[in-house]
Amino acid sequence: MTARKTVFVGLSGGVDSSVAALRLKKQGYNTVGVFIKVWHPDFMVCNWEQERLDAMRVAAHLDIPFLTCDAKAAYRDEVATYFIEEYKAGRTPNPDVLCNQKVKFGAFLDFSLSHGADFVATGHYAQNKMINDTFELHRGVDKNKDQTYFLWSLSNKQLEKTLFPVGDTTKSEIRHEADLAGIPTASKKDSQGVCFLGQVDIPTFLSHYVALKPGKVLNERGEVIGEHVGALVYTIGQRHGFTIHTEEQNRLPMFVTGKNLTDNTITVSSHKLLLKTNDHVNVTNVTLRKKIAVGSTLQAQFRYRQSPFTIVIVELGTNQLSIQVLDNTVEQPAPGQSCVLYDETHCIGGGIIA
Repeated sequence: MTARKTVFVGLSGGVDSSVAALRLKKQGYNTVGVFIKVWHPDFMVCNWEQERLDAMRVAAHLDIPFLTCDAKAAYRDEVATYFIEEYKAGRTPNPDVLCNQKVKFGAFLDFSLSHGADFVATGHYAQNKMINDTFELHRGVDKNKDQTYFLWSLSNKQLEKTLFPVGDTTKSEIRHEADLAGIPTASKKDSQGVCFLGQVDIPTFLSHYVALKPGKVLNERGEVIGEHVGALVYTIGQRHGFTIHTEEQNRLPMFVTGKNLTDNTITVSSHKLLLKTNDHVNVTNVTLRKKIAVGSTLQAQFRYRQSPFTIVIVELGTNQLSIQVLDNTVEQPAPGQSCVLYDETHCIGGGIIA
């Protein structure tokens, strides 16, 4: 039956999506490789041409058709613009979350279905399991590579059309499989960061869209101890990107604990801000793929690779909720970051921290 099904694989030019295509072809799917072309600003260099060439080489090696999906408009309007506007508002966005929702499982999914695909597939380290006639998003087997954090906003409808062929395997095994199959990208290094940022940092990128004005770094007593490049580019917990002028010997690392866009100041401390066990965190723009109730106990993450911590749902409304963190070692999150919710390995959804 799978021989009659067509799957469009998002070939990024990396090893994970390459093995995803290899596995799907072996499973009997009519497999088509697709390079998703995204946007980057004219003032920056992006190596998308090389990535597309690598994707083409993989498709040729696997003897599968190759197409290009032009998702520049969706990426620019839905991801990059959001990224810029969130920073301008003093929040800390995660563009990878929106890229998955609007581009890889938005524009690319629409492109694929309109060209005759039954499913799309990517090289994400995640598992899409059918349980009780419902698709559930579960963590990837490789705990160090699990990418469900970036996929929390997907809807049930998107999951129904999605395959994650490498999520049940570790990265080392994927590389070994690629090597055995002679795939050209078998030893290629993993890509890092957001494409539209290229090799530059966030302040440099944002300086092309908003005027960044240097300002004062304050300590917890409100004393001026340094300078920064512009308050809006910093996030709570950040420990770099600003200059401290005090000549203290053996000074401890300093973390951003607050920022004031009106005064253009940031406050730093040698102590990270931690949530107290009775603190509540409000979450908006919520997506839930499983019913929960006030009093439900779950696990959560505010950042990628953060160790999951236990939370209780204390308020639940339309597209919003409030959680209580039952751990006094969790760093205070910044507005705009994602709060991703889990029931053991099951990623049930999440939202944006208010």
